[in-house]
Formats: sequence, structure tokens, C-alpha cells
Amino acid sequence: MTPPKKKDDGPLTASFVTGAIALVFLIIGYEVAVFVHKAAVTRLVANRDRPDTVYVYEAPPEDAASPETSHSTTGTAVSKEGTASKTTRHNAHHSPEAIKIREKASPRRVETFRFNPNTVSVEDLRRLGFSEKQALSIDHYRQKGGRFRRKADFAKSYVVADSVYERLAPFIDIPRLDINKADSLALLDLPGIGPYFAGKVVWYRERLGGYSTVEQLTEIYHFDEEKLDGMRDLIYCSKPTPFPIWTLPEADLSHHPHISRAEAHSIVLYREHHPAAECTLDGLHLAGILSEEHYAGLSRCLLAPAE
Repeated sequence: MTPPKKKDDGPLTASFVTGAIALVFLIIGYEVAVFVHKAAVTRLVANRDRPDTVYVYEAPPEDAASPETSHSTTGTAVSKEGTASKTTRHNAHHSPEAIKIREKASPRRVETFRFNPNTVSVEDLRRLGFSEKQALSIDHYRQKGGRFRRKADFAKSYVVADSVYERLAPFIDIPRLDINKADSLALLDLPGIGPYFAGKVVWYRERLGGYSTVEQLTEIYHFDEEKLDGMRDLIYCSKPTPFPIWTLPEADLSHHPHISRAEAHSIVLYREHHPAAECTLDGLHLAGILSEEHYAGLSRCLLAPAE
């Protein structure tokens, strides 16, 4: 038997065409509605959000302020008396909704610059490539008393990815602590330094008249080389004021940790009977005035020359 022939498909029916047109208009309408909704939300957020730029004006002291001032192009107001006030420019904080919209519309440009992780602002952390949540997490750690003593400490933060640290490591700038200027509170940030040793470091500095080398810390009782090695890369000492060994009275000389009362008395007698050219540390040592221990200790100090 011969199989029956299939009927040729006829033209599209009117109902099918109408349905297809309706579907197209429905899709277009949906896209338009989504666009209008996003535009409306963006507009509402923009209306209630803060401006992009904030200028903070710091007035000069009241006793130096003048009612008539002229403003320079650098944002600094200068009074006729020469007293300058300060105007600082920085970006304002925005609402979370505005931040999301801004990021979608224009992705953040990651920057790289020198920064101290202990003081860098949340805004600058964002510029460095951290998200808002990550930047706030770092700031929260600092507000709780956390400190980044070394670059490696910053790398250990759970919000700092290895790839991010590798990019930022050459730009991390954590200043070392000056043991000739730091107070006992600042010294507490050093590893192995509690309230006892922080107080001792300041006390011994006052007796020395200032540290000449960081190694002088080991002269403090129980402050050993191991403790110093644990912080050697975190500290330094600025140049102290030379100790005026050739002008101080006997009582003040005896307060120095490397000069006993008998030695202080002998130093005064020695400088009274010798010219300035002979008033040297080696001269005191050759005269038998200083013990070997005190001679070695004074050799590490910066001494003012005799005049």
C-alpha cells in the first residue's frame, strides 16, 4: 500500500501571530520596567545621599584669628596678620545603596601608594583595592587595640589575600619607634615589653641623658640580647643631646649610671687641674679615675667635648 501523503503546513494562524506579537511587547515592557525601576532607585539614593566632596575648615586659634581674611587657591585662608587656617578636602561617606550603584556603574580603579596599615583611612584602604567590608574589618581590628608591627603582621590578617599582599608589600611603610622620644605607652607596642620594662626604658634614658645606641637597652637589668633581637627591626634611636660631662656639677655627674660618687668627685678635680685638650674619656681612664666597666659604658655614650 502507498502511505498517505502529509498535508502541507498552511499559513500561520491569526491567533499565533497575535500571541507572538504580544510576547514581544511583554518582553519589551518588562525590560523598560526594570530600567525605569533602577533609574528611580538611583535617583532616590542620589537625592538622599551625601555630596561627593566635603571641605573641612579648621579655623586658626581665637587669639590669632582675624575677621578679615583672604583665601588662596590652595584652600588655605590667610589672615592679614599672617595666620593661616587649614581647609582639607576629602570624599564624603556614602550610603551602602549608593556605593553598590556606583560600583556597578563604574568599577573602582585600584591604586597603589605608600601607606602605614596602622593609620591608613578606610577610604584609602578602598583605594588600595579592599572592599568596604574588608576595610572596615581592618579598621575594627585597630580600634580594638590591634597593631601591625611588621609587614608580615599585615599579611596575617584574614582579609588580606596573598595576591593582594604581594602587590602591596613594597608600599607598606611602618615607621620604627624612636626610643629617645617614645613614651612608656608607645613602648608597650613592642614585643616583650610590658609596663615594667616600658617604665624602665624611660627611666634609664633619663639617667643616660638619651640613648646613643639601641644596644644600651641591654644595660637595663634583665633586658637581655634575646629581648633586644625580638624588636631590633622595630626601633632606632635619634641622636641624643651630648652628655656635658665636663661642665656638670659633681652631684649631677653621680646620677649617671656609669659614674659613681667617687668618680664624679675625681672628674671635677681632674677638669679643674687639666687643660681642655687633656679632658677626654681616655684621659680619665689613663688617670685611673674610671673603672673598666664604667669606662666601657661611657664609651657607648655621646659625650660633649671640653671647651
